[in-house]
Amino acid sequence: MAPKSALPTVYYVLFGVYEPMLSLVSMVGAFIDPKTAHDSQASWPKGAPPADPLPLATLLTILQLANVCGILGFVNIFVLSAARKHLSAYPVLQEKVVGSLLTALLIGDISHIGVTFWGLGERRWSPLEWGQMTWCVIGSGLSLLIPRFCWWMGVGRFVRERDEPHPEKRQ
Repeated sequence: MAPKSALPTVYYVLFGVYEPMLSLVSMVGAFIDPKTAHDSQASWPKGAPPADPLPLATLLTILQLANVCGILGFVNIFVLSAARKHLSAYPVLQEKVVGSLLTALLIGDISHIGVTFWGLGERRWSPLEWGQMTWCVIGSGLSLLIPRFCWWMGVGRFVRERDEPHPEKRQ
């Protein structure tokens, strides 16, 4: 028997609880200590980062990125909760709404990891030199990209083309 939901519990927990938690914790951490959030993005060539305060433009960029990260968490919570609650009887519609969000986020996962590798320059080939935040970005990115790709491939969920009864069988 095919799953009746395009957003089964495992996917809801990953994308409606785990991912928003990561996003909101990241936002709060950057708001509380933007300098540490900035300085921990990558290892520093000569050891420790400068003790100077962040330039105003850098501070604003960090806070704005943190805000966007938080918004992403809230979008996931609200859209996935609404889809699960209000579209549970309509798996085809649920699939389209959830699919729109998760496809955009899958593209974001790929670009986030890609931009991280690009930004690391030649250090991308030296993982032992990566900082803790770089490892967190890559690890958490993959922890979302892989299940998002599985959702996209139809693993463990309702898929209209596969699971919806054919018109001649509905009568």
